[in-house]
Amino acid sequence: MVDAQILFRAGSVRDGERPGLAQLTNGLLEEGAGDWSADTIADRLDQVGARLATSSRRDAASVALRSLTDPRYLQPAVETVARLLKEPSFAPDAVERVRQQMLTALQERAQSPGAIAQDAFFKALYGDHPYGSPADGTPASLNAITRADIQAFHRRYYTAANAVVAIVGDLDRPAAEQLANTLVGSLPKGEPMPPPPPVPALAASQIIRIPHPSSQSHILIGQLGVSRADPDYYALYLGNHVLGGNGLVSQLSQEIREKRGLAYGAYSAFSPMRQTGPFLINLQTRNDQADTALQVAQTTLHQFSADGPDPQMLEEARQNITGGFALDLAGNGKLANYLGLIAFYGLPLDYLQTFIATMNGISLEQVKTAWQRHIQPDRQIVVIVGGGQSAPTPPGPAGAPVPPTPPEPARS
Repeated sequence: MVDAQILFRAGSVRDGERPGLAQLTNGLLEEGAGDWSADTIADRLDQVGARLATSSRRDAASVALRSLTDPRYLQPAVETVARLLKEPSFAPDAVERVRQQMLTALQERAQSPGAIAQDAFFKALYGDHPYGSPADGTPASLNAITRADIQAFHRRYYTAANAVVAIVGDLDRPAAEQLANTLVGSLPKGEPMPPPPPVPALAASQIIRIPHPSSQSHILIGQLGVSRADPDYYALYLGNHVLGGNGLVSQLSQEIREKRGLAYGAYSAFSPMRQTGPFLINLQTRNDQADTALQVAQTTLHQFSADGPDPQMLEEARQNITGGFALDLAGNGKLANYLGLIAFYGLPLDYLQTFIATMNGISLEQVKTAWQRHIQPDRQIVVIVGGGQSAPTPPGPAGAPVPPTPPEPARS
């Protein structure tokens, strides 16, 4: 098998005055190219056993291809992807179809307490910064996007200089270079987009309570974390594995679930991006226990930040991370994804080779110092959704939910 990952600096951070534009553009790539319809594209890929996936996040938009290695199958698959990247048709009926799909998703999202909490958190944390813009769009912004807006976005951001290509499979270097050139070589040259603007510091703590008829309160506690290129990220990642990144054995889960039975689990994660991404604690509890669970989570964070991790728990976390590292890279698709992120975020090319040694070299004091440098337990955004009788009208989605940080060496 051959896996190819193409990343463009074309995420929602580039939406400007049209939130949802990046996601709508990316979602339309499979809907037609030149005189090919969506069915034609799907048939061409099916005939050679290839699979295609597109996605759009804050920093990046991506296209992923999986194909058989045999040139009889690989070449037509690559040529199909190259054409939909170069000349997507953005047919009016396809634009309306995908727009309606996104509008329906927004309606569903507006009823989900977890999504409402995430949206409110991102808006409060990032304000007017592009990271605070609703990546999924709003009903008003989606309805305002024109076909000309989509075409202009594609011309500007889907260019060769603005792309990163990662390829993993049974290919020699010349064959891989030829494949990459076929994928993006015919795109307009363009220019690489600069990073987003720096994220302003959080001015003050804020507690946001949003009523919802759910029997469970969804609680988010967080602040600004780090960018992906920050050298402290390794120490923070290791420390967070102790605090809330290692499931039920993490400190937050022990305090909130095991000792007090306040929630099924509590989790924390750094989600670094090109600029400063969020640090986030996430838990759900009964409405009548929300304030108690919040207090326990905040106290645990305060103590962890002040004292650092327990030495034994730190070593167990280190062993868990390094011991599972090989599984994190198992499969061409995972490896291509990680290689793409290494290139996209400008990480060292030997990142994968040195990761275990880097983790083994981090001391408890380094974890404590990094944590105290970046985490301010007294300056947090807290969002609680629940404890009401009617679903609110949220202030507009501020982006897709932040996924838990995957095991290193992943990504926004």
